[in-house]
Amino acid sequence: MTVLVCSDLDRTLIYSTAAFALEGPDETMPRLLCVEFYQGAPLSYMTEASARTLEVLAKAATFVPTTTRTPEQYRRVHLLEKPAPYAICANGGHLLVDGVDDADWAASIRTQIADSCAPLAAVQEHLLHTSGDFVLKQRTASDLFAYTVVDRTAVPPGWVDDLTAWCAERGWRTSLQGRKVYCLPTGLTKAAAAAEIARRTGASTTLAAGDSLLDMDLLEAADASVRPAHGELHDSGWTSQATTVTASRGIMAGQEIADWLLERATAP
Repeated sequence: MTVLVCSDLDRTLIYSTAAFALEGPDETMPRLLCVEFYQGAPLSYMTEASARTLEVLAKAATFVPTTTRTPEQYRRVHLLEKPAPYAICANGGHLLVDGVDDADWAASIRTQIADSCAPLAAVQEHLLHTSGDFVLKQRTASDLFAYTVVDRTAVPPGWVDDLTAWCAERGWRTSLQGRKVYCLPTGLTKAAAAAEIARRTGASTTLAAGDSLLDMDLLEAADASVRPAHGELHDSGWTSQATTVTASRGIMAGQEIADWLLERATAP
């Protein structure tokens, strides 16, 4: 029996220092492992216990890192001793097989998107005309979607809601994660890529983990799922009968998620 385990990365399994949410005196802090460096500086961490759990999980099931990061951003992260055989990047826009981009999958996704929503250029133009000094950076990812880095304390009331409504009318959706506001085509989903991997591997069971609205379709499609007690889904109050919510927040929720995935993946 093949079990497929698809997990989001940022604020689900790995955390920046700003997202640790650790409590208690220093002597109670867990041992941490840096799993990502950027421009020579440490960027993302997980607990050492989480890292050990993921190594066991990767041997017991087909573990698939599932992220909105581009393939280039994903390759900065080193979770396992050996790279995962599959990875989902750009929210499902890229499917990596043994680290190599599946060109046919990427082309098929672009064709689907082109037929179902307004072009990326229209979204970029709208962001340009509606943004102010609170927007620190504007970027596109893999020519599939747009995101902005914002100063959360300076974002005008209603700006995200107005952007969400504008996007929805044009076949796009939004997600606010930390300092980033994402605008993605509604047809660009992690769930579709996970279903393709399940088909290729013959998986009989799919488990999933994630923290944002962009993970909702993945969690809903899985046989069982888990989300942390923080993040966009938690703030919105979203849950489902098949979704477990962690007792912990921050990086300790990441450890709880890794333990939950392993326990479910190896259950009789």
